[in-house]
Amino acid sequence: MEDFLEDLRNDHRDFDLARLEDVVGTNPFDLFNQWMKNAVDKGVAEANACVVSTVDTTGQPSGRIVYLKELINGEFIFYTNYHSHKGKDLAGNNKISMLFFWPALQQQIRIDGLCYKVPEQVSDAYFRSRPRGSKIGAWASNQSEQLISRTELEQRVHEYAEKFPGEVPRPPHWGGYAVRAELVEFWQGRPSRLHDRFVFKKEGENWNVGRLNP
Repeated sequence: MEDFLEDLRNDHRDFDLARLEDVVGTNPFDLFNQWMKNAVDKGVAEANACVVSTVDTTGQPSGRIVYLKELINGEFIFYTNYHSHKGKDLAGNNKISMLFFWPALQQQIRIDGLCYKVPEQVSDAYFRSRPRGSKIGAWASNQSEQLISRTELEQRVHEYAEKFPGEVPRPPHWGGYAVRAELVEFWQGRPSRLHDRFVFKKEGENWNVGRLNP
């Protein structure tokens, strides 16, 4: 197994890219939108999926995949159960990190910042756009709590489907989080591990941008 892992190598020679200095600009959101649109246009599967990392009150970090659903006024929005593991972490420590990784493009974006619940009307609007099955699931799943069996979950789905035969309201424990970025790093794979890394750091109302060693 160890030999197998040692033999896994990628020298990042698949792309002939322009210098990042020529496109990086002064606003991380412009570059984020550019990279995200390119990932979608290139057919990257689930390009809006990212790892969200939180830290609990003991200092234990944990990560999981979520979907970025909106970028509103420079804030990255995702939705979840507020009673979930990550929701409990964020209630005690609202520092958060998001990581997008697109191996097909040899790119990643890291976003560090602070996380806040979005206004209820924003969560309501997004919840209305969800498929009915996902709405029922938001009621039925006690996210991150122990489940005795799959049957228990399916029974709750059935119960809520009967309870809400028409429009499904948003559960009060479900909604959006907005990540206010304080640091955004763009990473582009390059040969010989000499990768491009540009980092934007928020200082007051402005962003300072610089290159990092790979």
